[in-house]
Amino acid sequence: MRRIWGIVLAALLLGGVAVALVQGRDDGGTATTTVRGVIGSEKAEFFADPEVIEALAERGFEVRTDSVGSWAMDGVDMAGYDFAFPSSQGPAQELAARAESPGAPLRPFYSPLVVLARGAAAEVLAAEGLATLADEHRGLLAMEPFLAAVGDGRAWGDLAGADPQDGLAGALYVSSTDPLTSNSGALYLAAASYVENDGTVVADAEGVERVTPLLRALVQVQGTQQPSSDGPFRDFVSGIGNPLVLAYESQIGSLLMAGQDPGDVVVLYPDTTVSSDHTLVPLSEEGRELGQLLTEDSELRRLAVRHGFRPQGATAEFTEAAGEHVAYLDAGLAGVRQAPPPTTDVLRQLAERATGRSEGN
Repeated sequence: MRRIWGIVLAALLLGGVAVALVQGRDDGGTATTTVRGVIGSEKAEFFADPEVIEALAERGFEVRTDSVGSWAMDGVDMAGYDFAFPSSQGPAQELAARAESPGAPLRPFYSPLVVLARGAAAEVLAAEGLATLADEHRGLLAMEPFLAAVGDGRAWGDLAGADPQDGLAGALYVSSTDPLTSNSGALYLAAASYVENDGTVVADAEGVERVTPLLRALVQVQGTQQPSSDGPFRDFVSGIGNPLVLAYESQIGSLLMAGQDPGDVVVLYPDTTVSSDHTLVPLSEEGRELGQLLTEDSELRRLAVRHGFRPQGATAEFTEAAGEHVAYLDAGLAGVRQAPPPTTDVLRQLAERATGRSEGN
């Protein structure tokens, strides 16, 4: 009898353990691995999204991030981090070269650069032939004539129809970020240098010298620049600052897809541009696994689109989402020419020359 009761008790205990395990799964309990990463600021909202956090947890990850300007990541001590996630291949290649990476860099998604304009500013630019408008809230920035106007030191007052009451006063320029710390600012110079160099990538000292006067005009008219893209974008959406601001399409896309009213804004796609390839550099095996998830997992790709990013390898996901906001977003990038970026060394030289922070300049 004692033996029988012992067997019954053991069976009940095992059954209780099994029930507890099943209940743990039913309650969504999942063992997670914590990974830490350094990211560009434009991805902070993506990683802070409760749905992204939940989706990653279901796949076994808790992600903690620190935001740093993409081109400033080379000065960050990467000890203790599992991945670095700058906003383009240039800084990613530098980080990968000096890190003991368990795998090649991955590019889960990308985003074109755009110029956000106040409605009145966009209309004045269009009347002057510096932009073309396809819709009330969308158009193209004509890079060659616009850059020439800025390089010549033209002011808003030189353009017909510019009213100071609309904030159209002072020098004509696009507010951009510090190209020595921020990816968007660096890519703006990359696109501008390509246009100024007659549609050719700057590749040598002679080319750097040729485009330096224009790049200095683009940057030094702005005064102090912010170190990352998040600040200028938030200022613009809040209705303050310059009437022309450089941003990522993902920033305005995220706002639209969240159902928020962007107000009086026209999204101008530069007709010559360099897209931002968000590139994850694995620093540990866990970081590599996270990068693969962000690249391949359908749910995480859907959530990336919700934050305005374009997943690599397919356009249907973004095209479908952007179709609801076609007044602002151009999924097909009609009329936009993609310029190859200079090498990392050359782009850094261009940034140093533009800001005046290079030896002897």
